[in-house]
Amino acid sequence: MDYSSEYSSAGASIFAGIFLTIWLISLVLGIISIAGMWKTFEKAGKPGWAAIIPIYNIYVMIEIVGKPSIWLLWCILPCVNFVFCIWLLNLMSKSYGKSEGFTVGLFFLGFIFWPILGFGDAKYLGPSAAEAQNPFGNNPFNNPNGPFNQPPPPPAPPSQPGV
Repeated sequence: MDYSSEYSSAGASIFAGIFLTIWLISLVLGIISIAGMWKTFEKAGKPGWAAIIPIYNIYVMIEIVGKPSIWLLWCILPCVNFVFCIWLLNLMSKSYGKSEGFTVGLFFLGFIFWPILGFGDAKYLGPSAAEAQNPFGNNPFNNPNGPFNQPPPPPAPPSQPGV
């Protein structure tokens, strides 16, 4: 049996070409996703550069949607992170006035939907988390763990006509 080096070098070059193509496509899609996330963060008044810092970008998204900081732990903890990260993406799309269908797009096709959110006409509407929208209402315990840990505003003093 004669093993020629022609075949092994041809196979290696084909493999290298396929690997390089996949790597370049992944790099371009990653840059597009980061650019969209960068603009999305800036729309919410957060620093855009936070999109390139791996765990800090999750923390910034948690701030944008108005959830407590403990969510960072839930988003990086194995097994539960899947649920919390999808929930975070859903709250993120709701913060910009988008629907659950947009959340599915962010999850599966982030390289398309992050730029739509960042460069499109979507406006940041504020935190979408229920606690951030109404931190002290509808809670019999007066929500001691509100996302901003602020007491409810004092009632307005009664107006006295004729004084």
